[in-house]
Amino acid sequence: MNEKYAALKSNVSMLGRLLGQTIQAADGDVILAKVETIRQLSKSARAGNQADREKLIEEIKHLNNDQLTPVARAFNQFLNLTNIADQYHTISRHSEDHLGEANALQSLFAKLADKKISQFDAIQAVRDLNIELVLTAHPTEITRRTMINNLVKINQCLSNLELSDLSSKERQKTERRLEQLIAQGWHSDVIRKQRPTPLDEAKWGFAVVENSLWQAVPEFLRELNDNIKANLGEGLPIDARPVHFSSWMGGDRDGNPFVTHSVTREVLLLSRWKAADLYLADINELISELSMTKCTDALRALAGEEEHEPYRAVLKGVRHLLQDTLDILDSKLHGQKLAVKAPLRTESQLWDPLYACYQSLHECGMGVIADGSLLDALRRVKAFGVHLVRLDIRQESSRHAEALSELTRYLGIGDYNQWSEQDKLAFLTNELSSKRPLLPLDWQPSESVKEVLETCKIIAAQPQDAFGAYVISMAHTASDVLAVHLLLKESGCPYRMSVCPLFETLDDLNNAESVIKQLLAIDLYRGFIQNQQMVMIGYSDSAKDAGVMAAGWAQYRAMEDLVKVCEEESIDLTLFHGRGGSIGRGGAPAHAALLSQPPKSLKAGLRVTEQGEMIRFKLGLPEVAINSLHLYASAILEANLLPPPEPKQEWRDLMEVLSQVSCEAYRAIVRGEPDFVPYFRQATPELELGKLPLGSRPAKRNPQGGVESLRAIPWIFSWSQNRLVLPAWLGAGEAIQYSVDKGHQALLEEMCREWPFFSTRLGMLEMVYTKCNLDVSRYYDQRLVEPTLRPLGDRLRDQLQKDIKAVLNVENNENLMQSDPWGHESIRLRNIYVEPLNMLQAELLYRTRQSTEADPELEEALMVTIAGIAAGMRNTG
Repeated sequence: MNEKYAALKSNVSMLGRLLGQTIQAADGDVILAKVETIRQLSKSARAGNQADREKLIEEIKHLNNDQLTPVARAFNQFLNLTNIADQYHTISRHSEDHLGEANALQSLFAKLADKKISQFDAIQAVRDLNIELVLTAHPTEITRRTMINNLVKINQCLSNLELSDLSSKERQKTERRLEQLIAQGWHSDVIRKQRPTPLDEAKWGFAVVENSLWQAVPEFLRELNDNIKANLGEGLPIDARPVHFSSWMGGDRDGNPFVTHSVTREVLLLSRWKAADLYLADINELISELSMTKCTDALRALAGEEEHEPYRAVLKGVRHLLQDTLDILDSKLHGQKLAVKAPLRTESQLWDPLYACYQSLHECGMGVIADGSLLDALRRVKAFGVHLVRLDIRQESSRHAEALSELTRYLGIGDYNQWSEQDKLAFLTNELSSKRPLLPLDWQPSESVKEVLETCKIIAAQPQDAFGAYVISMAHTASDVLAVHLLLKESGCPYRMSVCPLFETLDDLNNAESVIKQLLAIDLYRGFIQNQQMVMIGYSDSAKDAGVMAAGWAQYRAMEDLVKVCEEESIDLTLFHGRGGSIGRGGAPAHAALLSQPPKSLKAGLRVTEQGEMIRFKLGLPEVAINSLHLYASAILEANLLPPPEPKQEWRDLMEVLSQVSCEAYRAIVRGEPDFVPYFRQATPELELGKLPLGSRPAKRNPQGGVESLRAIPWIFSWSQNRLVLPAWLGAGEAIQYSVDKGHQALLEEMCREWPFFSTRLGMLEMVYTKCNLDVSRYYDQRLVEPTLRPLGDRLRDQLQKDIKAVLNVENNENLMQSDPWGHESIRLRNIYVEPLNMLQAELLYRTRQSTEADPELEEALMVTIAGIAAGMRNTG
């Protein structure tokens, strides 16, 4: 075990040493000594030394106010550096030896051969492969873009240091560069000073594409092609598009007043500008490389008879097109109202000349040249199109109903919001089939309704391939879906946009099948959607509503029911998964999560949100992104070629019991315990989170509301800070113990062995339990919670201990995460640095809450601890 992690520990030690030198140079020996004392005490306390734990608490309590910020920043930086070393470890040259993991696709093909899957079926599954990752700006990515770029460069240095033939001079140079980068990080702001705008978030998303995905996608496709060619005898078609991207950044207006139609328009322009800019760099590189003179007659016709270097001549035409496009889009982004349209509008304008060059090179015996940078450019055209990422629009269902209600009142035909569901459906279907316009020219809607209509007009003015889906959050009924289709039609939208209901509460998940059945029973609707339906499954709000066990089962059954009804109706169903990074929001290791879904649920491929800080952890570096895409591809292929078993009836029956008992246990605390809300507010930094400039969206839908109005993300985020991580486990272990007490242990063990859905749930709980820390949670209570509320914290911690025993008992395991030693080691490494930050945060919360006046220095230190703990916990939101 130690040998496996020797390289990782060595890197962590080296980075820590260089950070120590930086701290000493910047803040002197006293601060460095404090930091080192706290680090050593934390390490000893983690090993079980209670006396050193008490010393650690006293050391932090006695820090002066002016010492708190540099000490907090030190541990924040330790964690950032540990994370980058940890992440690098998974992609290092020896990662297979370190982690014992072979290439995910190689493992899959060995499994397919073992299970005698036919070559024809395997090839068809590869051709149907469809991975769509949707980048979202949920406010958990607290690391600034400046710092992220800095960490990427540190990663490159670690890669250089791994070269075995590095001279002592080269090693010294690389270490000096590392020290410079660490010093840059130390002397820069760790977190943002101002809340990002939706445009800032979109730019952050485009930076992920530019710095990582632009390189990763063609490399992944090259590796995928090599794998399937070696195992199946034929490669990917040249125009294959197995991976592509969408985004919510600048389109997600659900509860975010800062995302307006003008912001959406600007993001769409910026997305096209960035795409053209990236393609221009590719084209310039190709022009410098493709100096060949021999070509086919077809390419000669494109280049012109007089051109000596035909490939360059054709590519210069593409360069001119891209440069004109950039100039026009740049003018529009700077507020110039130009009537002229940017010349690059369709994918074929890039594909056709590039593909002509590709064919010519192959036909003239220069295939090895064609399959280099030119092939990469062609792959990018298919993956990114002319818009870079497709934009999803998301809006809450009540906003559409409000627009129609205001309209029907103006027309004098009643109040749409007061109508029955059947009356709404009759009105909507009638208007959707009508040839006349519905919106009166002299109607002056309210500002909120006008914004909904202006958004629809923005959609209507853009080409269809600029958008992914129109997602309706808090969708409850069939009329919620038809309402959006009608508003788009009345706004002049000339194409069918994919309108996607998002079912996110327990009741809505349970009703999802009946809503879709009702829609498919409407002939006009079926014709309208052209037999293609997208449905989004909500993980965040369902877990916040009912707890993780009940939510997980409701999501599974909803997917099953939707797959069945769409299969019966010959509808192509795309399930869109609204997963977050945290377990409480559906987060789980991608491979395991996908293989735990119901059979046939990945038939149309995968559409899934990549949220917050998980974008950086899974896609932020090209090599990491390639690994992530391999995991997604192999899991989808395996799920479709070797589907998981249909659950036995007795498994289903027991899951119903587990779901009901866990939901009741969860709600008994969150809704039924009178002390819960005041305890939550005192024991976590929930109130202080509003001060942290995370995302552009407010933390609450209703600023005056309580926990019920708190968004799922800050709800999870708050509990992860004090290490109780309550929403990610509450109710689940209690339900398992209840079933054991009722005599179902053998059946639970069978479900754990044979049913991926259930075993993945328990694996997720294990990870949560490992990240929980009873001592830290208890310390927050002692320092921050009034004595009358502390018994509730003790009850919750007692329950947590019982739950851990119940899960380990069913799994027949002695320790948490013993089947995932790498994951366990990764958490253990970070904990040495997270716990001092927890102690610092509790102290800072105590001091700021005791003070009658705001202290900017204390508040800054508090923000640093929040950021640091989030970095240490990783899947915080």
